[in-house]
Amino acid sequence: MMKRVQTILIILSMAIIAQAQVLFQPYKHTALRLPSVPIIVNDPYFSIWSPYDKLTDGSTRHWTNAEKPIDGLLRVDGKVYQFMGKEGDIPQIEMAKQKSVSVLATSTFYSFTCGDIALDLVFTAPMLINDLDLISMPINYIFYQVRSLDGQKHKIQLYLGASSWIAVNQLNQPTESSIVVKDGTRYLKSGTIDQPILAKKGDGICIDWGYVYIPEFNGTVCLTEGQSAISNFIQNGKFPKSQSSIINRDSKHATTLAYMHDFGQVDHASSFTMLGYDEIQDIEYMYVRYKAYWARNGKDIFQAFRYMKENYKHIMEQCQELDKMIYDDGFKSGNVEYAEILSGSYRQVMAAHKLFMDKDGNLLFFSKENNSNGCVNTVDLTYPSSPLFLVYNPELTKGMMTSIFNYSRSGRWIKPFACHDQGTYPIADGQVYGGDMPIEEAGNMVILSAMISKIEKNTHYVDPYWDILKTWTDYLVTHGEDPENQLCTDDFAGHWAHNCNLSIKAIMGIAGFSEMARLKGNLNEANKYRQIAKDMAVRWEKKAKDGDHYRLAFDKENTWSQKYNMIWDALWNLNLFPNHAMQHEIKYYLSKQNIYGLPLDCRKTYTKSDWIMWTAAMAKDKKTFLKFVSPIYKYINETPSRVPISDWSETISGKMVGFKARSVIGGYWMKVLADKLKNKEYE
Repeated sequence: MMKRVQTILIILSMAIIAQAQVLFQPYKHTALRLPSVPIIVNDPYFSIWSPYDKLTDGSTRHWTNAEKPIDGLLRVDGKVYQFMGKEGDIPQIEMAKQKSVSVLATSTFYSFTCGDIALDLVFTAPMLINDLDLISMPINYIFYQVRSLDGQKHKIQLYLGASSWIAVNQLNQPTESSIVVKDGTRYLKSGTIDQPILAKKGDGICIDWGYVYIPEFNGTVCLTEGQSAISNFIQNGKFPKSQSSIINRDSKHATTLAYMHDFGQVDHASSFTMLGYDEIQDIEYMYVRYKAYWARNGKDIFQAFRYMKENYKHIMEQCQELDKMIYDDGFKSGNVEYAEILSGSYRQVMAAHKLFMDKDGNLLFFSKENNSNGCVNTVDLTYPSSPLFLVYNPELTKGMMTSIFNYSRSGRWIKPFACHDQGTYPIADGQVYGGDMPIEEAGNMVILSAMISKIEKNTHYVDPYWDILKTWTDYLVTHGEDPENQLCTDDFAGHWAHNCNLSIKAIMGIAGFSEMARLKGNLNEANKYRQIAKDMAVRWEKKAKDGDHYRLAFDKENTWSQKYNMIWDALWNLNLFPNHAMQHEIKYYLSKQNIYGLPLDCRKTYTKSDWIMWTAAMAKDKKTFLKFVSPIYKYINETPSRVPISDWSETISGKMVGFKARSVIGGYWMKVLADKLKNKEYE
């Protein structure tokens, strides 16, 4: 039987030592085995994971599976233990015994034993959802703590080594590494020689411009070729003389950026270091290049490191509070399994985005369509990912929508429905997708606009775009009731005309426009569109009825599909769809579940787990909701596909079909959103 979550400390007892460092343990231990564990993450490029049960089972990797090695050693009384990196790569050492790994929203916790010493290792991406600077700050903490198991003091040194491969797309790219000094602090720095800034776009690639950095805060640093830093550390617990710069043209041997902390003779101590990446230029939007939000006022990477060091204690306290909030909200809305799923998903969602501010002062939050086509700011990624952001910071939802509105308002996009995307990451100069999704994207934008307006109880955000929203809504009125053959977000098995779920999206978009008009005080307009939506929903229920459930397409008997778009009818308490259509569907879905989840529709056994969470949130009670959650937990915990959570997977084998490391699993928060609306927590 799966080991259950054990509660240890409600909020940590914090002990502060010399440099205001924090000794701590996680708020909760989690039992969920993520298929890939977040190690160092911030955005689609600075994204390093461990796709293994143990941190020594292999090299850490980018979500694309490119090797981005970080090695870790602990030297105890002259004996060396490897706790991180590929086993066997380093001779003359013993492997640390990994005792546990636990993942919360902002932090990954590993515990090891190294002889008579316990080592706690914590990787923290302080991407606090209400702190825009920290969301975008491309720096992660690595906390380490040693504790004597025999009550005796021991001489202890810790080593961390990052590879120059972190800064390349292809291993044959020459790199230049150096030690730079800023305000009296030494930093290790590495990047490609060519520095082709924003010269590449597309999916499945790694960054090859900008620089990876490690500061010497709390330790010493050394720049070496190959394994000489590790060799010296193993032999005598010291570094060799550091080189000041290294040009490496050998694709087989990376330059090592090495960090060491010498604890001396101790029985209990801790400290931390940091790993960061400065992309120089992060994104191009409408032919203007931008740095991320953190650097909007001219802050450089060295100032960012200094800020992170000086505010370490406060930032870590905030991270612990966020970890607690995410876990507790999941537990309250579901159970331990749901809480663990949310905790293990948060950083994946956040790190699939780039946050910046454009020249007009607009906050923009662009997703990358990882492992699907590489598009930037795709509207049908914004829509499924939105529950996380609607719950905790709707400004980030706006940050995904504003540029889509402005694209239409500028005259660059003149069609009567929303565009699909704004380019190929990181170049966001306009739609590149080969086909349109008229009902899909228009419905997505109008529905999200309505949800933001209802949360804020006003239409201030959408007022400048009212004419655009009305154009899109009128398109839904004309074309949405019985959609023609067109692309939609669920066209994996082919796109069918007369798609019933797509029709629901149109109906809910029209209803959403009515809700916004009511908030504006335009009662005649509100009543008009509410009646249109109501009449369409009544006709929908009759046309889609197929015995004890509803069809995939109006003209296809003996078919079914998830009607997740109907969730808005429940969230907004509109009761548009008659004859208990929603609960009939929920009951029917329970008869169609497989071991690893509910299929997307009747055509295939694969599913989209984000949509399952939307569908499950339509259940009337928690017990029924959890019947859909449990197979998703089982899928994440057991899938043989060791990648950052794949949202498109087989419900029988548990294998991924496609897609990984995507933002859409922000949809896992739909039940939390529904409960907060129900409990009027936005009052």
